[in-house]
Amino acid sequence: MAGHPALKGRVTTGPDFIGGGARPGMAYWGAHGTSMASDVLTVAPRARVLSVRVIYDHDDPARKAAKELKRDAQSRKAGKSVARGIRYAVDKGAKVISMSLGTDEWAIFSGYEKDTAAAVNYAIAKGVVLLASSGNGGSTDILDADANNAVSYPAAYPGVIGVAASGPDGGRAEFSQVHSYTAIAAPGVDIYSAQNTGGYRMVAGTSPACANAAGVVALMLSRNPALSPGQVRDILTRTATHPAGGWNVLVGYGQVNAAAAVVAAGAAGKSAVRVVPYKGEKYFGHGPADSPITHPPIDSGYLIIGGTGAGIGLLLLVGAFLLLRRPRARKT
Repeated sequence: MAGHPALKGRVTTGPDFIGGGARPGMAYWGAHGTSMASDVLTVAPRARVLSVRVIYDHDDPARKAAKELKRDAQSRKAGKSVARGIRYAVDKGAKVISMSLGTDEWAIFSGYEKDTAAAVNYAIAKGVVLLASSGNGGSTDILDADANNAVSYPAAYPGVIGVAASGPDGGRAEFSQVHSYTAIAAPGVDIYSAQNTGGYRMVAGTSPACANAAGVVALMLSRNPALSPGQVRDILTRTATHPAGGWNVLVGYGQVNAAAAVVAAGAAGKSAVRVVPYKGEKYFGHGPADSPITHPPIDSGYLIIGGTGAGIGLLLLVGAFLLLRRPRARKT
């Protein structure tokens, strides 16, 4: 809800890429997005947020229909929503893309999607930093319906910064998914967030953790706009409050240290990663006309040796079979 006091004047509403019948003003329109946008702006008050609808809210009837895997036109449209949203945000000049969503949130697909992976690559190639929530299925309670600890995309895509939720003590929140794709953690328990119906509420999850971390990245880029996605990731992981051993699958490199990350961002130079021109021969092999299926002739000597060896092996096998079939002499 762009008119909420926490968002007013700082949020631009983009397209609805998922559809499904929900409209502005409905209770389940923008519930999740309103909270996440406010979390980003709490950390980075001068940021500007572009809100793009790419998932169903929890109470949206279309969410239940999608879980039933109805392969109709609407489901096919929904399946492209995240990829389209990423590309749209990049083309509109976004510098940070915060994805407080995961495989379970989409309610349509169970994992890796080529279109979304390509969109992620497109964003990174344009110098855009992407973050995603690691997932809320990490509970060990067998009665918890969400306790699946499945691999969650887009957090698991290469290049995306996976964000776990940390509790008040800085350790993993009990629901936060446990996987090697988690790079960092951020506060995700009892986060004071705006509601789409007005007012505020306390929320928990890796979603607000992702939004909080995205706010930190916005501050880093305000200090040093030239940072590359790789530099941002390096600074976040290097300056985080590390767990014992420096890293683990629970919180990655640990809880984000916003102050240290911003200071390090200001001290970072220009990214040293660049494309090195090839200065060798113009073509590899025999040039562009070389057939990809041609190969040197096989030496006939190798064929003779190989055939002889195979023949000897076959004879030995037959001989062993005959010996095994030979009847034993009876005792008198």
